[in-house]
Order: sequence, then C-alpha cells, then structure tokens
Amino acid sequence: MKGGKGSLGHVAYILAIVGGIVLVIQGILGLLGSAVMMAFGSPLGVFFGSGIITIILGIVAFVLSKRVNELLWAVVLIVIGFLGGGIGGLLVLIGGILGLLAHFI
Repeated sequence: MKGGKGSLGHVAYILAIVGGIVLVIQGILGLLGSAVMMAFGSPLGVFFGSGIITIILGIVAFVLSKRVNELLWAVVLIVIGFLGGGIGGLLVLIGGILGLLAHFI
C-alpha cells in the first residue's frame, strides 16, 4: 500500500479481499443452485444470470484489493460492491469507501 496511510488503508484492504472471496463463494453457490433450477427454467438465462458475473466481480475485487488506496481503484471497488450484492458486495463496498477515505486523509 502506497503512502503509508496506516490502519484505515489496511482495514480497507482486508475488507475488500474478504469481500472478494465471499463474492466468489456466493457465485459458486449460485451456480450450484442454478444447476438444480435448470430443469425448470431456461438453462442459459439461469446459468449466466448470477453465478458467473458474481464470480468475475469477486475475482476483480480480490485482485484490486491491493490498490484500494488509489482513487480510481477505490471507486471501481465501490461499484463492484454495489453490483455484487449480498454480504460480499457490502464488504467490498465498505472497503472501497474506506480506501477512498484513506486516499484523502
């Protein structure tokens, strides 16, 4: 973490990385749940609806968590957290906000 922003930047990093991991787990569980639902709905719509996108958002949040103190990547993490939803998205969102605060403090 650049700039030595202290504990606020470290907390933002931890929240973003844990949120990214939770988003990946949510996506995998969504895929497993949609495998059961494929018998009752459209396979493509259910498969690509939530699981794959959540996994991608979780991986991106995990990778970008190292740069949470930079302005651009903090904003990107906030958007990822908003789009991800659930507890993982909330953790990424809070991590992005704290990273944004750490950038300006």
